[in-house]
Amino acid sequence: MAWYDEAVFYHIYPLGLAGAPKTNDYSKPVHRLNTLTPWIDHIARHGFTALYIGPLFQSVGHGYETTDYKTLDSRLGTNDDLKAFVETCHKAGIKVIFDGVFNHTGRDFFAFKDIQKNREASPYCDWYCSVNFWGNNEFNDGFSYDNWGGYNIMAKLNQRNPAVRDYICDVIRFWVSEFDVDGLRLDAADVLDFDFMKALRRTADEVKNDFWLMGEVIHGDYSRWANAQTLHSVTNYTLHKGLYSGHNDHNYFEIAHTVKYTSGMLPPSVKLYNFVDNHDVERIYTKLNNKAHYLPVHILLYTLPGVPSVYYGSEFGIEGKKERFSDDSLRPAIKLDEQDPKNPYAKLIRALGKIHADYKNELAWGDYRELYLRTEQYAFARGNLIVAVNNADSKATFEVDAPAASYVGLLRGKKVSAGGKMKITLPACAGEIFAPDSGDVKPTKAPKAKAFRKPESKKAEAAAATLPKKVRNVPYEEMTVEELQAVILAKMASNGPVTDQMRRDVMNNVWQDSLVSWAKSFR
Repeated sequence: MAWYDEAVFYHIYPLGLAGAPKTNDYSKPVHRLNTLTPWIDHIARHGFTALYIGPLFQSVGHGYETTDYKTLDSRLGTNDDLKAFVETCHKAGIKVIFDGVFNHTGRDFFAFKDIQKNREASPYCDWYCSVNFWGNNEFNDGFSYDNWGGYNIMAKLNQRNPAVRDYICDVIRFWVSEFDVDGLRLDAADVLDFDFMKALRRTADEVKNDFWLMGEVIHGDYSRWANAQTLHSVTNYTLHKGLYSGHNDHNYFEIAHTVKYTSGMLPPSVKLYNFVDNHDVERIYTKLNNKAHYLPVHILLYTLPGVPSVYYGSEFGIEGKKERFSDDSLRPAIKLDEQDPKNPYAKLIRALGKIHADYKNELAWGDYRELYLRTEQYAFARGNLIVAVNNADSKATFEVDAPAASYVGLLRGKKVSAGGKMKITLPACAGEIFAPDSGDVKPTKAPKAKAFRKPESKKAEAAAATLPKKVRNVPYEEMTVEELQAVILAKMASNGPVTDQMRRDVMNNVWQDSLVSWAKSFR
């Protein structure tokens, strides 16, 4: 049993959070990393036991064009600052993993600079892939080379070169001896050489007990990367997609299928790194069509098989939209003292963190069993726990197999009788985690589902509540606007659940002729 199997991760992009300049002039270090120290207490108080932070080391821009693997980026401070930061994390009971950007380097890396200076005579020509002195590039180097993603600012290392492999393995040894780091997230792991990853795994097993290697992998059979010879885990982008689209499309079948699909790739001992957003994708609050789905999404994040992770700021429900030429909005500077720790999003994350800590045997090691599945309702067991979620815009009631005599909802504290079958009733866009009632279960009193609804949704609902309960038995043409709105909402309700968007559309329409035509359109 390793620490990472039971971990709950917090993810920080430090250059963004610390408000560092977008480009590095390699001038005197500015100690911005020290401004992140208060976040360590915040991380611990919200139940996180591990921190993924990076990229950290000297680079020219966004951090993934490394120019010096052994020096903290001068925009963040000095190596002593990073030592102190990791030490403070460890004292708070938080493990730390760094970004390992080993697929490519920046153009200011010493080996690349030597090729620019000495061309064919450079001893580092074979440190990079496909260096061609008959070619050229947009920087007019007089040679071409392979890169990552079509960007020549990131020159691809030749990982089959023993000198490159030995250099990177020495970097890992340096990070452990210098900073006491507990693991690495390998950037662009899906394009790393497999023999190179095996060398990294041997080094990981050598430098520290339970040193974790987790790789960034987007698609494919995860077992190719996560196994006993290469990495311990990879990013679960498949579940990431399912968690938001399964709610946007009201389709829990997608999420349930994803769990079975990814579980079928790997033995139970391999736990994937689960997330709903990160520094490369839009914030979960932005991605969700119905913002109230933040609640069931995060219940699933914390309870489905895998290692859960939350990206900095998303515990406050902030927005972040991916733009064509910039990821800046995904990587903002945030002042912790300006955030409200009592907002429902932060309170939910704290509650889920406490539940994960209290029931880590079930949530880290408990077997997964699907109990109930419909497009809008989903329930499963993790060990002795029962998890249920509802993505519908109305209340839902259903039954699941439940062997204990009674259960307690860990989020809200409601007791439910069972003894073979348990009837579960969930509000709209809600969820609950039920534990067998042992007499000493302590619920967290998390925010109610309605706390996560958008303000405009609440306004539309309030406006709809003011509509007449009865309308006159007269032709539509003689009804008032309010009567017509009431008629349309009633007809919608007779055909199925009325969503927030449907209610808003009705209440925003104040044109009588349009409402008359709308009311007549129902059959």
